[in-house]
Amino acid sequence: MRIGELARRTGVSERLLRYYEEQGLLQPRRRPSGYREYEDADVETVIRIRTLLAAGLNTALIAQILPCFLDNGEYLVPTCAEMVNDLHRAREQITVTIDELLRSRTALDEVIAAAPPQDAEPAVSSTPPRDE
Repeated sequence: MRIGELARRTGVSERLLRYYEEQGLLQPRRRPSGYREYEDADVETVIRIRTLLAAGLNTALIAQILPCFLDNGEYLVPTCAEMVNDLHRAREQITVTIDELLRSRTALDEVIAAAPPQDAEPAVSSTPPRDE
């Protein structure tokens, strides 16, 4: 199938499919005309890629571990024991990011709470305007 058909069947844009190819996630054959030719199995590959991206993994890690997954119909199952450590590291990084975002939200909540009520008169600056 050509790239437009793969895009239609997966709901992923052609541009994104080309990006996946650049990242080594897809390896379509090329016709003599230069057009990409995808297999039916590439539909499942794209779905796996989307699942792993949604899980917070980056494309570099996905390229390494993609061959080590089996889809049991419900979820992806790792089949290479050594890649589980990579998944644990990725999960820890996500946890660190969540903690940082929670601290940022708390700081922003404090700034918002310190703001004057919206119906109050705007504060008048005691600094005279600058001549430019």
